[in-house]
Amino acid sequence: MALLITDECINCDVCEPECPNDAITMGQEIYEIDPGKCTECVGHFDEPQCVQVCPVNCIPVNPDVVEDKETLWQKYRRLQAKISASSTV
Repeated sequence: MALLITDECINCDVCEPECPNDAITMGQEIYEIDPGKCTECVGHFDEPQCVQVCPVNCIPVNPDVVEDKETLWQKYRRLQAKISASSTV
């Protein structure tokens, strides 16, 4: 499952630099998480880092993007392969 930033976000800027997949970016009003890049930190950390640092607890699981642990691992591997391929060019 990817995570989601709710409209309770206060734009404190602490979550964006914590994301190892660069899945968090500033949207029109609040930060947003790209579900195609969010692995809930699987492959990097034991816990989602954005959730750990969020002072207002506004980052729940995205109910529209349901993924099990194995799917998150597959996404992590795909993202890492893409990074490796682009760094060798």
